[in-house]
Amino acid sequence: MQVNVKQLVQAIHDAPHQLVLVTAGAGTRALSDLLGVSGASRTLLEALVPYSAAAFDEFLEQTPKQYVARKTARLLAGRALTRARWLAHGRGVPVIGMACTATIVTDRPKRGEHRAHIAIWQHERLTAYSLTLQKGARDRTGEEALISHLMLNALATACGLPHALPLPTVPGDRLAIKHREFGAAAAELLAGERPFFAIHPHGHIAAAAAQPQTLLPGAFHPLHDGHLGLARAARRILGRPVAFELSAANVDKPPLPPEALLDRLAQFAGRYTVYATAAPTFLEKARLFPHTTFVVGYDTAQRILQPRYYQHDSAQMRAALAEIRQQDCRFLVAGRVDEHNGHFQELTDLDVPSDYVDLFEPIPASAFRQDISSTRLRTTGQRGSR
Repeated sequence: MQVNVKQLVQAIHDAPHQLVLVTAGAGTRALSDLLGVSGASRTLLEALVPYSAAAFDEFLEQTPKQYVARKTARLLAGRALTRARWLAHGRGVPVIGMACTATIVTDRPKRGEHRAHIAIWQHERLTAYSLTLQKGARDRTGEEALISHLMLNALATACGLPHALPLPTVPGDRLAIKHREFGAAAAELLAGERPFFAIHPHGHIAAAAAQPQTLLPGAFHPLHDGHLGLARAARRILGRPVAFELSAANVDKPPLPPEALLDRLAQFAGRYTVYATAAPTFLEKARLFPHTTFVVGYDTAQRILQPRYYQHDSAQMRAALAEIRQQDCRFLVAGRVDEHNGHFQELTDLDVPSDYVDLFEPIPASAFRQDISSTRLRTTGQRGSR
């Protein structure tokens, strides 16, 4: 149903969603429209216009290969989502990360196409819009108006609204829309229809062909600086990228419901690759991901070596370790402080069977030590990584 700008923005403000908006190159009229209708504080958590390369890179925490590109818009939207999660923490509202990166008419001729890439990242999906404008058909004001109207329509769709503004397109304009359905992938995983899936920082969903070299498994409830520091240390030691792994199934805890799985996966948006699996044990992980090094903390390494996790059978434990070796997998183990006596526990404190010592490599305290606990963060009301 077509409406005018004020009606559409009012409907957006009346929806429960809250938003962080990041726009560069164009799209500031959409921000002005959002602020120009009463109730903007119900919708807008924060708006950023990183116009200089320095500001852009700082927000993205990297320098993109190309500033006006599909992948860059998705990375921006992912970072906007993690920012929205931080700002809306504890409110129980659906959050949106929205980004636009564009190049339009300026005071000098441009050799390339005039274009805009818009991305909206929510827990359950990523929607990306790529608009190429017919060069010379409009002035800067006209190109800005079209892009901003498309942004408002995209936001309305994300809020579940049936309303839309008419888009003043001309022959030669091209619009492509792509969706990445995280919710559908999670549902298939939980139904046993796929063994795993990976979400890359730019939102691409990879399936069975994706094989990581190094994985840092965890519950990530929440993802915190200890996890990130451990990943950086492992990368320095191994010389290769580290991805994260979140299992919906757990040996010690009930399985994660779909909404909890999506909530935890959203912590990685725009930043890190994360694999979602239904593999609670490291034997199952090794079968899924042969030739992989698993980065674990002391407590996890301790559980790997405890017979009670193998039906109290030491022979089963040894058989599992033997198969993990056959799968060409191993463990990189970080130390952890004992909360009861303050002793810093390392791999040397574990009773590793002599014929499996080669499966375990220590991370020395000099390379990594951060005494942060997800449990302690939750019980003290603190939050994880931004």
